[in-house]
Amino acid sequence: MNFKVQMNHVWVNKLFNRLMLALLVATMALGMEAAYASSAVTPAACPPILNHSFERLQDEKPQSLCQYAGKVVLVVNTASFCGFTSQYKGLEALNTQYKDQGLVVLGFPSNDFSQESGSNKQIADFCESTFGVKFPMFTKTQVTGDGAVPLFKQLTAQTGQKPRWNFHKYLIGRDGKVIDQYSSMTGPDSKSLLGAIDKALKAKP
Repeated sequence: MNFKVQMNHVWVNKLFNRLMLALLVATMALGMEAAYASSAVTPAACPPILNHSFERLQDEKPQSLCQYAGKVVLVVNTASFCGFTSQYKGLEALNTQYKDQGLVVLGFPSNDFSQESGSNKQIADFCESTFGVKFPMFTKTQVTGDGAVPLFKQLTAQTGQKPRWNFHKYLIGRDGKVIDQYSSMTGPDSKSLLGAIDKALKAKP
């Protein structure tokens, strides 16, 4: 009897040890997966200038600008009935030409200068049908004054220049720092803007 009891005891110990080992391995795997997940999306990975959410123009679904972290970002306030509205074509060409290198153009329609009276749907239809705009655009946004959204308040504070008219441009580097601002007179094909974009694309985050 004692021999049988001893054998049963040994078997139980072996089973217990195997179960504990399996549990330890599973716990470590879960811990590593959780650590990887937390490191893959960390608040520190999103610079303050992009740590904002806006509704997409086409369907008004919230979009986080953090998805553009690590890219070169050109922020533009736009309008449909402006002397500079044709810049949409150049902005789309810019986005298409350089997107694979890491550039993204972000458009923010605004009625701050009384030249964007349409609804979000009307703006979206106009941009697509008239200029074939595919770069990300967001719902109508206030970009100047006390009611300006935090993104444009930050851009104004960091450059010392608020949008003076439609199609004012702000260039943000891969590191999330504002590189420069450009007036409406600086078109998407301007040598100064293209040179700054090229330099920013070659820089490391």
